[in-house]
Amino acid sequence: MAGTRSLLENDGRRALLVIDLQNDFCRGGALAVPGGEDIIPLVNELLKAFPISVLTQDWHPKGHCSFAPPFKDIRDSIAGGGGTEGSWPEHCVAGTWGADFPLGLESWRARLILRKGSRPDLDSYSAFLENDRISTTGLAGWLKELGVSFIYVAGLATDYCVRASVLDGLALGFGVCLVSDAVRAVDASPGDGDRAIGELAARGCIIRRSEEIL
Repeated sequence: MAGTRSLLENDGRRALLVIDLQNDFCRGGALAVPGGEDIIPLVNELLKAFPISVLTQDWHPKGHCSFAPPFKDIRDSIAGGGGTEGSWPEHCVAGTWGADFPLGLESWRARLILRKGSRPDLDSYSAFLENDRISTTGLAGWLKELGVSFIYVAGLATDYCVRASVLDGLALGFGVCLVSDAVRAVDASPGDGDRAIGELAARGCIIRRSEEIL
């Protein structure tokens, strides 16, 4: 691993983007993605390998527009409202345990922590654009200022915020690689995660497992 790690450290054009690996999306959280916590050790290894890395956080105010009455779990939520704005149970409220990173995640290694979805009237799936498809998070400009032209993407969930971030990254001119064993899907309908990966590949995203990168 040491040789590959040195190569990545000498290539300032590449960065790692870890999407929404937060307590509320892991076991015991309000919107737990099945197996979401299982990717933490692998994400830590990826964070060690990349000198430029970004962790995103959903960072919602109380009463956020995406919140609805409680659901049993994330799949129930989607069945009840399709995962659209106003259909998720309260989650990732700014400053709460649910919005924090899991204790095992080496978040201190990240060069940037990007908080999104903080406007009461607007949600944000993508790390690059809010859901109005007009407001930007500033991430694209920050990466380009650092000379980054290619990003590796990991995190939660494959069929929602990861998918949206990859698609926007491609549209904004970045080369994108999805680290396929460092993501997990909601799979509200069986196979949603695999279908999302197929869509991303068809749109030009490279799909690689971590051992091909580390």
